[in-house]
Amino acid sequence: MRLTGLVWPVRELGEGLEPLARAAGLPVRRRGEPLDPAKGLFATWMQASADWLDLEAQEVTARFGELDQVVRSGGPMLIHLGNGRYLLLIRQRWGKAELLGRDLARHRVSAKDLVAHLRSPLVGKECPRLEAILDGAEVSPRRRKRALDTLLRDGLADRLVEIGWLLRQAPHSAFPQRLARAGLGRRCFGLLGVHALQYVLFLAAWWLVGRGALGGDLAPGWMAAWALLLVTLVPLRMLSGWLMGDLSIRAGAELKRRFLYGALRLDRDTSRSQGAGGALGRVLESEAVEALALSGGLMALTSVVELPLAAWVLTQGAGGLVHLGLFVGVLLLTCGWAVRVYRASERWTEKRLGMTHRLVEKMVGHQTRLAQEPAAQRHTGEAAELDTYRARLEDLDRRTVVLLLLPRIWLVLALAALVPALASGAGEATIAIALGGVLLVEQALAALGQGLTALATAAISWRQVAPLFRAGGREPELGLPALRALAEAGPEEVGSTLLEARGVSFRYAGRGRPVLDGCDLVIRRGDRLLLEGPSGGGKSTLAALLSGQRTPTSGLLRLAGMDRPSVGLDTWRRRVVMVPQFHDNHVLTETFAFNLLMGRGWPPSFDDLAEAEKLCVELGLGDLLHRMPAGLQQMVGETGWQLSHGERSRLFMARALLQDADLLILDESFAALDPENLRQAMECALRRSQTVMVIAHP
Repeated sequence: MRLTGLVWPVRELGEGLEPLARAAGLPVRRRGEPLDPAKGLFATWMQASADWLDLEAQEVTARFGELDQVVRSGGPMLIHLGNGRYLLLIRQRWGKAELLGRDLARHRVSAKDLVAHLRSPLVGKECPRLEAILDGAEVSPRRRKRALDTLLRDGLADRLVEIGWLLRQAPHSAFPQRLARAGLGRRCFGLLGVHALQYVLFLAAWWLVGRGALGGDLAPGWMAAWALLLVTLVPLRMLSGWLMGDLSIRAGAELKRRFLYGALRLDRDTSRSQGAGGALGRVLESEAVEALALSGGLMALTSVVELPLAAWVLTQGAGGLVHLGLFVGVLLLTCGWAVRVYRASERWTEKRLGMTHRLVEKMVGHQTRLAQEPAAQRHTGEAAELDTYRARLEDLDRRTVVLLLLPRIWLVLALAALVPALASGAGEATIAIALGGVLLVEQALAALGQGLTALATAAISWRQVAPLFRAGGREPELGLPALRALAEAGPEEVGSTLLEARGVSFRYAGRGRPVLDGCDLVIRRGDRLLLEGPSGGGKSTLAALLSGQRTPTSGLLRLAGMDRPSVGLDTWRRRVVMVPQFHDNHVLTETFAFNLLMGRGWPPSFDDLAEAEKLCVELGLGDLLHRMPAGLQQMVGETGWQLSHGERSRLFMARALLQDADLLILDESFAALDPENLRQAMECALRRSQTVMVIAHP
């Protein structure tokens, strides 16, 4: 594969990043000034450059056997060739990889050759050993290449390969912009066009058969034309179904991304105030928004085509203005009744979410209630609550049934309005057109009623998930000045100021007195601090402020001389890592390795796994790894291997230590450890972290 003119040296990548993003169709918005990639860590430069372009950069690692799949689906991507050399992949189509050359022109090369080039370093190392094995087995030359390929594929299948960096649209970017990039606009217009064509053909087929049946002239030619139109409708209906499914999948994926990103950025106090039941209700409502909004929106969208077309057909038929007047009346009645359905659904949803919250609270506190609460009081008020719920649900069902019956009512009224036309001897063609229009309106009203019902429910559910959506759209703090300083500065000296708090105060919402008032603190590199105080004195609140988990009500926090907007929230949290108290931390139902390395990056490299295992041994978790059948790959958490209180505490500590932060804050992390394990864990934390703050009770 010829790569002349396509390989970018690292010092020139700054000139190619923006053209790469634009060539791939990513929305680019410059913010601030770019950094020099020749200075500092490349990962820091990539993060800063992605922020500068208002994009997201993700490091890509894949197994040897998955390289072709990554190249096939990836792009835009910076592919690392080693020794500071990169290829800029725009996209891959039809077996050809489209690369951006140093002349900023697009060049197409074989995707198969590109994958082979990425595999060549590993293949070159393994080939001599495998060739020796084949020599010893006396494999014939005719079968040698195939045998070598098989050995390479099987032997290296799980070997991790560092590919490079993937550029993506920022998750906080405008949602219509994300939908447009997902191609939803084109597909919506395509769906409307296909529906319009379906109804034109349907009308033509109905006119043919109606004219023949009412006129007594069913000639073979007319019947053949009618059959041909019906056959043509089949692929159109299949295409329409495929387009609707594709629209639902793409729009649903974008909604899930925004909700997940918003959940991760939601203010912690807002999340905690909802409780476990409220959080579950929010999850359920997000699913309802996705399912109902998409299904109802698509049905309402198709009715936009059907209703005007049906109204026009009615004016051409025997019913004329009478049918049109009935149509307008039933349409207005349908919309008005949909409002009543919305109000009934609103009342029912409010009751349902309240019951969900209380049910989860009772389930979480089940053991406490059994031990402490008198049996006679455990189900007080449940019968009355269920009666209210049932009454509201019945009211919603009644109103929904009426809404769904309105198309049938239209059908009866419209057919009755045709009686005078039949009695006066109207023409067969106009009667056929009128009948076709009546059926079209009936179908369109049914779709409209179902769509409005689904949209009403989705609108009510939206109230629960709107905070997630808004949080996902908030633009993060940029932090380019801090990233620039990190990329260009040398190693910091011990004793220099790391973190400074001046006049910091914090008050919880709804409380009169502040927890912290005018707090001053200076932490220098290399400090070992012990923060003691009574319970409720604000120790954990101060730790949350220092680590960026909370925002001060007033005062100033500076990290390495810069405030938080200059540093950026994500960068601040990577440089100051806090191990929350036991009740605020969690072991995810995943592998032990994932729980250790989730703050460092995933999937991990072999060096990451080796470092994690070494740290576990230092913290006294070596025996635990030996007991678990799968070691680091053992599933842990609620449905996996159950860890003891002390083992969890050391896992939380290891998770933070593996992030290599500038400041490590341990909030009562040693409370569950016996003296020997406490000494061992403390020595490990002090040995691995330059600056440490330990929070403990006196």
